[in-house]
Amino acid sequence: MAVARALVVHGGAGAVAEDTVPARLLGCREAAQAGWTVLIHGGSAVDAVEAVVVILEDNPLFNAGVGSPPNSDGQIELDASIMDGARGRAGAVAAVKRIKNPIRLARRVLQDQRHILLTADGAERFAQASGMTLCDPQDLIYPPPGHRQQRHGTVGCVALDRAGRLAAATSTGGIANKYPGRVGDSALIGCGTYANRDSGVSCTGIGEAIIRVVLAKTLVDLMRLDVPIQVTAKQAIGILAEQTGDAGGLIVVNQRGDVGYARNTTHMPVCWVREGGDLVTDI
Repeated sequence: MAVARALVVHGGAGAVAEDTVPARLLGCREAAQAGWTVLIHGGSAVDAVEAVVVILEDNPLFNAGVGSPPNSDGQIELDASIMDGARGRAGAVAAVKRIKNPIRLARRVLQDQRHILLTADGAERFAQASGMTLCDPQDLIYPPPGHRQQRHGTVGCVALDRAGRLAAATSTGGIANKYPGRVGDSALIGCGTYANRDSGVSCTGIGEAIIRVVLAKTLVDLMRLDVPIQVTAKQAIGILAEQTGDAGGLIVVNQRGDVGYARNTTHMPVCWVREGGDLVTDI
């Protein structure tokens, strides 16, 4: 039986310059529209979340792909993960330096099925073996050296397709000036990304805090209480704040196509759409 499709996108939780807010909302809206087009034309939830995140990785306003902040060695290292809730399969990559769209590589890890998380040089060797072209690390730097680097936000998407399949994806460049090799929540299934047959979640914020409370899986478990989705989303953020004292945000979709999101930061650009409705943006 066909179900109501739904899709929600986030552009990261945290403080951003007010003059960048319209562009961030537009970026989320454009990405959401691309993902919704995939769903409308019969694509799967996994196809949709990948398409959304690729667009956001290519937008230098966000902290994913091009425009990510450098680590303490001045290098950009990227993390991403994707999960197919219908089949319980996932793929993730971490600390990759020569992959323009890490979510595409995470999708290939998912499809390969031998592993879930590949890191650094090993992930890049797998990329080459699977037919992907490596980029020049300099291609990920934006703006050019000497220009002001704006604060960015991790990106993510959750989608429900017409067959009732849920998927979630998250991508990030991590925190600025991080120690080389640091891996945050965005590459870790259950922390930054999680989906099963009932709901899907993508998180953003302080990765170390999100990891400590396994935030994405915590929210999915809370969904079993069958209270309004927005209430549950806020409960999960409350757990993050209470147990770690840190900040973050998240987006969630359930099997009925209900959409929820919450944050305890000043900003988190989101865009969402449900069957029969229009694209809605919020900050």
